Amino acid sequence: MTSLWTIFWGLIDPWLFMSCSLYYLPPTILALLRARDISTLFSWPRLQAAWFGRFWAWAGPSVREGGQVRVGSLLEGRVRGGRIVDGDSDEDRTAAAALRVRGVVIEVGAGSGMWVNMFTKVGGVQRVFGVEPNAASQPALRRRVKEAGLDGVYEVVPVGIEELGDASRWDGKIEPESVDCIVSILCLCSIPDQEANIATLYGYLKKGGRWYVYEHVQAKSNLFMKLYQALSTS
Repeated sequence: MTSLWTIFWGLIDPWLFMSCSLYYLPPTILALLRARDISTLFSWPRLQAAWFGRFWAWAGPSVREGGQVRVGSLLEGRVRGGRIVDGDSDEDRTAAAALRVRGVVIEVGAGSGMWVNMFTKVGGVQRVFGVEPNAASQPALRRRVKEAGLDGVYEVVPVGIEELGDASRWDGKIEPESVDCIVSILCLCSIPDQEANIATLYGYLKKGGRWYVYEHVQAKSNLFMKLYQALSTS
């Protein structure tokens, strides 16, 4: 049974996380002033993007450390019904080989690239489109692609979901029903117009394609948790 201490920290953690993010706003503003990037200072979406990029450079490694076992198991095809399966039987290995991420992949919200090297471990990945519209995160993402030895395999896509199929918006185009797998790791909660963008992404999956999801979820049955989530996300 989950201890009260674990429950307490689980409830307070989102507030601590948001408080930590505030620490990175002043240095973000200072850096923009030094760069004389006044237009970003007076554009809330662009300021948010720069702020988040600076904050995530600090927060990302600890988030990865906490989730890498689950994410790795998911991409390796070793998750059934939301639980990790570590069986060593021929049947388990065969199932994992069939369910692991493979082929042409879209990684949604690639960020600074903290999950990039996972694609080198699973094998069978031919190409990855790393969707990351935040310009502040793209240099770190490209650096990690290079460090992982995925040049020529992993392409950074610097636009949002709604522009993936528009060749005029970036140096490429993803055709409908051309992708084997979609990977989204802790990012769907922050995208705008979730239902429309998720529907758009589904349109790029081949028939029989798979979506690998590791995300925050919304409580459905517990009234207290529903109220708590509404408060913490308002």
